[in-house]
This record gives sequence, structure tokens and C-alpha cells, in this order.
Amino acid sequence: MRWWDIDSVLGLEKDLFPEDAWSRGMFWSELAHSRGPEATRRYIVAVKGERVVGYAGLAAQGDLGDIQTIAVARDHWGTGLGGRLLTELLRAATSFECAEVMLECRVDNVRAQKLYERFGFEPIGFRRGYYQPGSVDALVMRLTTVPDSGCAAGSESVQGTESNG
Repeated sequence: MRWWDIDSVLGLEKDLFPEDAWSRGMFWSELAHSRGPEATRRYIVAVKGERVVGYAGLAAQGDLGDIQTIAVARDHWGTGLGGRLLTELLRAATSFECAEVMLECRVDNVRAQKLYERFGFEPIGFRRGYYQPGSVDALVMRLTTVPDSGCAAGSESVQGTESNG
């Protein structure tokens, strides 16, 4: 993801997460930490033609990775794009030398939970009222062994920032 992708990403963000969408400033802040030798973030976009159809981000600190966001345009649900984005984030976690990866998922987002479970994430707890407004609980999930992920496949291209320089 680059700064010029932010407008397209915000459009998807507002469509998919209308109550708790990230702001432009939040994306700028994350991207500020995604470049150079001291990078601690990896943000990617999936593009079909000229259109951004998905995006995802990972933050790393020490040996812990934290999936910040994964989003896929509604007309691309069920195509495997979410899995390809997650594969890229897990590849980045390996590059950052993360021993485990954490994430939060809305308790009512069963589709996402099933995706994460297919990749080996296990539920480890809840964060009550995590998603605001609406006070929706988050399911906390963890992957303790980051697999060496294969290449992302499909007709969408996945583009991102360099993870370590």
C-alpha cells in the first residue's frame, strides 16, 4: 500500500466497516512505519484492473505480529482473496521473525473466523466492547507457528510496501 492507495482503501473501509472505519490519518500513520530498515509494518493492496479490491496490514514488535486489518470488496467475497491477503501477511510475519501472530475479529464475523481457523489461528479470549461504537466484542485469535507461506495466486495482484527496507 502506498499513499496514493489511501483514497481507494478508505472507500472500501467505509463500505465494509461503516461504524468503526479507520480514518485517513490512521492509514497515513501506519504507512509511516512501513518503509526503511526500521519498518515495523507491512500494508498491502489487492488490485484488479485499476481497482483496489482488498487490503491488509500487519504490525510487528519483537517476535509478535499483529494483524491490524484485512478487507475484501463485497463482490470478491468467496474468491479466495482474503486467504491470499492473509498469506502475504504471514509471509511478512516470517520476514519480521515473528514467533506468533495475533488478531482481533468481531464475534459476529463468522466468515473471517473460519478463514483464520483454516490458517491455524486458535481463539484465546475475548475483548469486551472492543469495536466502537456499538460495543461489539472481539474474539482474540493467535497463530503460534507462522508457516512459510507460498506465493499468492489468482487474477488480482497483491502489492505492498517493503517489509524490511
